[in-house]
Amino acid sequence: MALTPVEIRHMTPGRSLFGYNVGATDRLLEEVAASFEDVWRERADLADKVEQLEADLVRYRELEALLRTTLVSAERASAELKEQARREAELILTEAHAEARAVQRKALAENERLVAESRRLRQQLEAALAAVDAAEAEDDGAAERHGADEAGTERPDLDKTWPGAEAA
Repeated sequence: MALTPVEIRHMTPGRSLFGYNVGATDRLLEEVAASFEDVWRERADLADKVEQLEADLVRYRELEALLRTTLVSAERASAELKEQARREAELILTEAHAEARAVQRKALAENERLVAESRRLRQQLEAALAAVDAAEAEDDGAAERHGADEAGTERPDLDKTWPGAEAA
């Protein structure tokens, strides 16, 4: 049974003829001593608990500092990775643009080559058509010169005007 300081102050030991009653005073002192032991034990337990809580607090503060350091490191690593990814993306984009320009230049060069080849073929066809027209005009003129009786005969010199006519 724990006594409070107020209770102890208001306790009065029993009185006897020559002073205080020894039995009542001894019981009062025993109660005060038991109460003091209880308080002393509780104080020691609380001191141990405070010591344990302080040790836990130190451990938690160390853990907090470690977590802060880890978080800062993670944020720094994240920022570095983002920057590296951005640089790589820019490099890939630059390479893709360069390759696209090279493909475009190659396509334009091929287009110009094909246009030039087309012009050359057109000129050859026009020259061939002009030669055919000239040969036909010459055939028509020759037929008129030789008269109507020689119109049905073959002329070996006309057959030589066509390329590959020697093979026929």
